[in-house]
Amino acid sequence: MGNSALKAHLETAQKTGVFQLTGKGLTEFPEDLQKLTSNLRTIDLSNNKIELLPPLIGKFSFLKSLALNNNKLTALPEELCKLKKLETLHLNGNHLRQLPAAFGQLLALKTLSLSGNQLRTVPTQLSGLRHLDVVDLSKNQIQNVPDTVGELQAIELNLNQNQISQISVQISHCPRLKVLRLEENCLELSMLPQSILSDSQISLLAVEGNLFEIKKLRELEGYDKYMERFTATKKKFA
Repeated sequence: MGNSALKAHLETAQKTGVFQLTGKGLTEFPEDLQKLTSNLRTIDLSNNKIELLPPLIGKFSFLKSLALNNNKLTALPEELCKLKKLETLHLNGNHLRQLPAAFGQLLALKTLSLSGNQLRTVPTQLSGLRHLDVVDLSKNQIQNVPDTVGELQAIELNLNQNQISQISVQISHCPRLKVLRLEENCLELSMLPQSILSDSQISLLAVEGNLFEIKKLRELEGYDKYMERFTATKKKFA
């Protein structure tokens, strides 16, 4: 892609507040974007070959949405955590193993997608984010869900296609968690906390493709309580 094409994209972005340049084989974050730090509300650089997100990302103080799906990111800069207005962050299909230590400072964050990365645990930094609605951690290498998950404010947590064999009972204390997806993991029935059924807000529990038959789930204590919640909210998810 030539400079003139990039220039045209920059001019459009200046007017619209949206910079979208996907599938162009970019190997780095376009430095020229720093001219638009006060204009941009949305940046989408998905389906490129970007390996590094530069520290200048922290200067886009009005950014609400950032998408870098299907790139080659192995780490994120701490400066990303300065984006106080960021509501949506899509980083599916990269090579991320962890999140920056200060990730909990992204206080406006509502949607976080990290599907298809190399995370080994549910990041503890997520527990401080009060406005988080949807967290997608599917297709990672997560093996256990730690106690800190009990402070997660998300409404939906997707942990499908990981290697989870242990889940902290604290997950049933999540104040807003309604949808929990655990399909295609390594869970024995005895490792699924019964309090998820008997004593949580969860009204949609997806556990197909684990090391037990679904009909065995129906024999657990608390299943009837879960079904009451499921039936009551099914209309909303239809």
